[in-house]
Amino acid sequence: MTSQVPVDTELAPEATRWRDAKLSPAERAGALLPHMTLEEKIAQLVGVWVGADADGGGVAPHQADMTGDAPWSEMIRHGLGQLTRPFGTAPVDPVLGARSLAVSQAEIVANSRFGIPAQVHEECLTGFATWRATAYPTPLSWGAAFDPDLVEEMAGHIGRSMRAAGVHQGLAPVVDVTRDYRWGRTEETIGEDPYLVGTIGAAYVRGLEKAGVVATLKHFAGYSASRGGRNHGPVQMGRRELADVVLPPFEMALRLGGARSVMNSYAEIDGLPVAADETLLTGLLRDEWGFTGTVVSDYFAVRFLQTLHAVAADAVHAATLALRAGIDVELPTVDAFGPALVEAVRAGVVDEALIDRAAYRVLTQKAELGLLDEGWRPLPEGADDLSFDDETGRDIALRLARQSIVLVRNEGGVLPLAPGARVALVGPVADDPLAMLGCYAFPTHVGVKHPDHEVGVEIPTLREALGRLVPGLVYEPGCEITGDDTSGIAVAAAAAAESDVCVVAVGDRAGLFGRGTSGEGCDAADLRLPGVQADLVHAVLTTGKPVVLVLLTGRPYAIGEEFDAAAGIVQAFFPGQRGGQALAEVLTGAVSPSGRLPVSIPRDSGGLPTTYLAPPLGRRNQVSSVDPTPAFAFGHGLSYTAFEWCDAAGDTEWPVDGDATVQVTVRNTGSRAGTEVVQLYLHDAVAQITRPVVRLVGYTRVPLEPGETARVTFTVPADVAAFTGVHGRRVVEPGDVELRFGRSAGDTVAELSLRLAGAEREVGHERRFLAQVRVDRAVPVKQAVREGHGGEGTA
Repeated sequence: MTSQVPVDTELAPEATRWRDAKLSPAERAGALLPHMTLEEKIAQLVGVWVGADADGGGVAPHQADMTGDAPWSEMIRHGLGQLTRPFGTAPVDPVLGARSLAVSQAEIVANSRFGIPAQVHEECLTGFATWRATAYPTPLSWGAAFDPDLVEEMAGHIGRSMRAAGVHQGLAPVVDVTRDYRWGRTEETIGEDPYLVGTIGAAYVRGLEKAGVVATLKHFAGYSASRGGRNHGPVQMGRRELADVVLPPFEMALRLGGARSVMNSYAEIDGLPVAADETLLTGLLRDEWGFTGTVVSDYFAVRFLQTLHAVAADAVHAATLALRAGIDVELPTVDAFGPALVEAVRAGVVDEALIDRAAYRVLTQKAELGLLDEGWRPLPEGADDLSFDDETGRDIALRLARQSIVLVRNEGGVLPLAPGARVALVGPVADDPLAMLGCYAFPTHVGVKHPDHEVGVEIPTLREALGRLVPGLVYEPGCEITGDDTSGIAVAAAAAAESDVCVVAVGDRAGLFGRGTSGEGCDAADLRLPGVQADLVHAVLTTGKPVVLVLLTGRPYAIGEEFDAAAGIVQAFFPGQRGGQALAEVLTGAVSPSGRLPVSIPRDSGGLPTTYLAPPLGRRNQVSSVDPTPAFAFGHGLSYTAFEWCDAAGDTEWPVDGDATVQVTVRNTGSRAGTEVVQLYLHDAVAQITRPVVRLVGYTRVPLEPGETARVTFTVPADVAAFTGVHGRRVVEPGDVELRFGRSAGDTVAELSLRLAGAEREVGHERRFLAQVRVDRAVPVKQAVREGHGGEGTA
């Protein structure tokens, strides 16, 4: 199907100059814009969501108030900026979906004087969020894998499948740094450390963008720091937390990844909603950082300025605040940027220059995507052969799931499970395929509303996968994920008592707005396991049989003294459609675990959760009776082999404008192959403001055969030691510091003292973000040397 671009024969030759493909995208947008009517320009600033629920049961509360029912022909009468989720709103066959989208695009083109198609966006956080598409592990699993290269490979495969279907923009990745695990969207974050989030997030962006799909950074900024971990809750954040914890991953994803779009946060920071914050969306993002892409609103965020934040009197007022702040496109559908805005501009209430600025950015991006080209086709080549769940995607999903599973505890060598052992499997998530998936996977996000459709992809449960590897496996659910029914616990405990070892699988079910225990709008009052699952675990532990606790969750739950009797603990963060297989392989020893915790696991369920990025007074001390020390620290994870670290050495002087080089040797002293994750932390004993006791500044995965040795070298720019100083500027401060090699944030192997030498130095957005890592092996193996992300997931 080729586009029939309408040509207005009355247009003067200069009015068609924008069709010249020799011009830059910005020049083409600038040439087109003056010839567009006000209605045509505003039409480029909105999306249309066909088929969205209008009864409040869809994506968000308040949706019924903001999902219009205007005829399709009316909504595209002047063209259209974006089409919202044509694949991700209801189950649709890939080939039929592509053909239907092509028909819609042809109609949009025919209704535009200039023949401009819509930019199509979809969710893609855990894969292309459509029916029959591979469901990958959640971002918290990406963080646990500590492997940017694999995440980039995943994103590239996702992007290519989207582009093949006619999709141009993906609403991912989330580069929020989690600050309170009670927040339901913790599962969507990569972790609690800005360096880890930034390196992994930038890798995802690179993969998506290289595939020709616009990556959209979410949620700019502060969303994950809401008071009490409540979705959309107020954020009371100081400027240093914003600058030094929240913003760096966005900078890294823009600078190192090349993201071309940013989505605003729903949050208000110190009373000012981000959607109305010109200082953040324009002053910082564009003027200081030099961003030239598009800013799209989170769904309904523009009208929320009126309905939830109460800083706008009506829709036009909300639109004015958003446009002035720097939002270019209203998603998901026409609301505040509708006919009333046209009237307000005509009446002089809203400056048309704001419309022109946004439309120029939108048209520039469309030109980059080829949507202004005369040869553009609404139906991509090969659309009749579309498959969103192929063997390549399933292989990537499996490899990422394997690398993301964290062996947290293994006392007495209870794992791997001994061959021939009588194994009981109990727990409500053990035989639930949806327990493998996060909130933004299609089966949990949309599919649950269409029970008449099959799931669309094969999702082996832990029971199915483990049953293939463990003959005679006995299973009892024990209880439900939620609710207070304890009637099945005694039966489960009896099964455990008759076994040699019991695997008890507990955790979450992802959902939306209270329909799950994890996910958007599914916040937690505390960090106890949902329902009566803790009672089930206690009952099994009292049998006296060895117990392996498997956690399939979207957040870390408190497993301190309450579960100390568990001989083994395995943590998986919604590991995707192949997660059941990966878990079974780890439990039986077919795969040696190599995941590391991207978040700390709390010891206590109550109180205010805290991440590892705490200054001295945020740690255990003598002035408070509350000990916030986690049960298991950020970066922690065990293996089925043993590693020896030795011979740490490096520079003793570190120029404030230069690099420091430090090294450590790692040897596999065990009897089987395994992967160690070498982590490098910065400790600043005395600074002009309080600093985290340690913070991550480098890491790399090092796979080693038995007896194999590797020399790991980090070259660290002084810029990574920068922080926002007493005068509000980011500085590298001279003085004594330490670079610490660690197996985790709480397990230091070696401390190297250095002196940052020179005068205090101010650094800005162009600073260097990453340590360079080199791995030299004692046996010939392909050497990996890449800045920031090389080897097997180097950063």
